[in-house]
Amino acid sequence: MKRTFALAVTSAMLCALAVHAQTTAGAAKVAVIQFQLAVTQTNEFQRDYADLQKKYDPKRQELQTLTAQIDNMTKDLQAQASTLSPAEQEARSEAINDKKRHAQELQQDDQSDYQSDMQNMINDMAQKVGAELQTYARAHGYTVVLDASQSQNQAPSVLYWNPGTDITKAVVDAYNTKSGIPAPPPSAPAPTSAPSPATH
Repeated sequence: MKRTFALAVTSAMLCALAVHAQTTAGAAKVAVIQFQLAVTQTNEFQRDYADLQKKYDPKRQELQTLTAQIDNMTKDLQAQASTLSPAEQEARSEAINDKKRHAQELQQDDQSDYQSDMQNMINDMAQKVGAELQTYARAHGYTVVLDASQSQNQAPSVLYWNPGTDITKAVVDAYNTKSGIPAPPPSAPAPTSAPSPATH
């Protein structure tokens, strides 16, 4: 899973994360959240992620079968090349190429559909967790909440924070309680970063 989590936190989302509580006297009460991590740690995301993998398992297995067939046909052609006529060699080569084209089309369609489904799922969960974050921040009197998520594509917006100000787990727990969705079996947890479509 070399690609980073593909959650697009737009300027509008960042504004939503900067939760302004009712104006009070004294210093601002600030907290941080690892928002990307919070999204992927919810029971709902982990459940939906597992369901998404099951949805694409048949396509993945079909692609594996095609790949194995192509490998076997290629080995057979190489082993029997000296005994085959030019016409037979050409026919077998064309059959192999046909399967390769089919496998490539299947993989491209699979990746496109998977990526679309994954992004829709992430965006939906981001909105839900964002709403829960605002509710939690208001209830606990935070003036502002900063996103401390990090990725390979951008520098973190929070360079340092005291662990005591990190409300990631608290927001995840609050969301899980509200959703009522139980934790999935520990044998198949969802990743903390969205997988590349090529690795699902």
